[in-house]
Amino acid sequence: MCGIVGMAGQGPVNQEIYDALLLLQHRGQDSTGIATAESSGVFHIHKARGQVREAFRTRDMRALLGDIGLGHVRYATKGTASSEEEAQPFYVNAPYGIVLVHNGNLTNTRELTSELFHKDRRHLNTSSDTELLVNILGSELQTEITGPDLDPAQVFRAVARVHERVEGSYATIALIAGYGLLAFRDPFGIRPLILGRRPAPEVPGGEPRDEWVVASESLVLENAGFEVVRDVEPGEAVFVTLDGTLHAQQCAQTSTLAPCSFEYVYLARPDSVMNGVSVYETRLRMGERLADTIAKYTPAGAIDVVMPIPDSARPAAMQVARKLGIEYREGFYKNRYVGRTFIMPGQAVRKKSVRQKLNAMSTEFQGKNVLLVDDSIVRGTTSREIIQMARDAGAKSVTFASAAPPVRYPHVYGINMPSRQELVAHGRTIPQIAEELGCDYLVYQEVDDLKAAIMEGTDLVDLDMSCFDGRYVTGTVSEEYLAWVEGSQES
Repeated sequence: MCGIVGMAGQGPVNQEIYDALLLLQHRGQDSTGIATAESSGVFHIHKARGQVREAFRTRDMRALLGDIGLGHVRYATKGTASSEEEAQPFYVNAPYGIVLVHNGNLTNTRELTSELFHKDRRHLNTSSDTELLVNILGSELQTEITGPDLDPAQVFRAVARVHERVEGSYATIALIAGYGLLAFRDPFGIRPLILGRRPAPEVPGGEPRDEWVVASESLVLENAGFEVVRDVEPGEAVFVTLDGTLHAQQCAQTSTLAPCSFEYVYLARPDSVMNGVSVYETRLRMGERLADTIAKYTPAGAIDVVMPIPDSARPAAMQVARKLGIEYREGFYKNRYVGRTFIMPGQAVRKKSVRQKLNAMSTEFQGKNVLLVDDSIVRGTTSREIIQMARDAGAKSVTFASAAPPVRYPHVYGINMPSRQELVAHGRTIPQIAEELGCDYLVYQEVDDLKAAIMEGTDLVDLDMSCFDGRYVTGTVSEEYLAWVEGSQES
């Protein structure tokens, strides 16, 4: 999971990209980067470890010249801290010069690495699949070029061959020096990518042209005054040339929309709309359905008060309280200067950060039978600490409810859930998980209820719910691959 944005404007885009990355900071806090391009084709790149406000100084921003650019916030999907070498964007100098950012995870990296060395004659300097992707795109563009110039048709043919070679999830934005901004999405649309337009501003002495943006979440577009045009379709590529003209074409032989369900559970901000689905409305529906399951599996009188684990579980918890007719209270105060614990690398760091991030107010817990509602339970580290905090604050009993089903399978499409052994639900029954977490009762959302909560009233016909049901929508994830990923984690 990462956050990406690309802009093609009529004036400097550095500040707007910076502002967009601040809005996407919840999607990654390991590292960040911005690249801009001048009309001459010269790139300016700055990337560093840490969050956006830490990574960019005034001198860095002043150096990011140009009216076209892209940005990225990253969290490591391999369970280790990000190195500066793997921070995005990545750059290759041929053909023309390409700078690229990517959200997702490629699942045939072993084969692609071998191909790039033996077939494409390209060198990789990191283990990042984004470096793989920019080199594959560069190689396919190189094949397409037959004359001095590059046209949109050649770009789209190159993207089509990228789709043929690459497996997994990828929402991608690239700058091609001297030509424009390219964005494309994998044929299953697993990771989000949204297109926006802003009417041409008045430019003294200049030719007005529309300004364009592509980003991971719609809130970026709305905050900057862009009209949401639509989602980039699965398998589609859009190319904005330097004169501001938008070209779009479906580049995959077959495509079907199957977005990641975990975007709606946890990753995305509630004020975003992705694939035509409101994240906030989805989380309200999750709470409605979870309430029925709680009523079914917990004894009458076992709950005095409903409390959310802030912030992403709040809409679901409100609906649970409303439907069950139980008082809703805020028992945890959140320190907003500590990042999201799920995307922090390493169990020890996550465990320490839970108590830095949350403080339990004893006046809300003392002598009460408390129902705590969280968006999901992955490794169990955070949940275990929170349950103990509630007990330490004086709770009489603790019922814990997850607005998502048990996470029993690795997530291989760009979320840090690569090892079954890390997942608290893997190989355990719900009573065994409850014992492991230390709660009196444990309730999970049903798989079908989560699917219905996301898809209700929409045009969606499929979802990637692989971490819940073990069905990988690309159809290319084998048991051998999962074992290889887990072996890579251990080493």
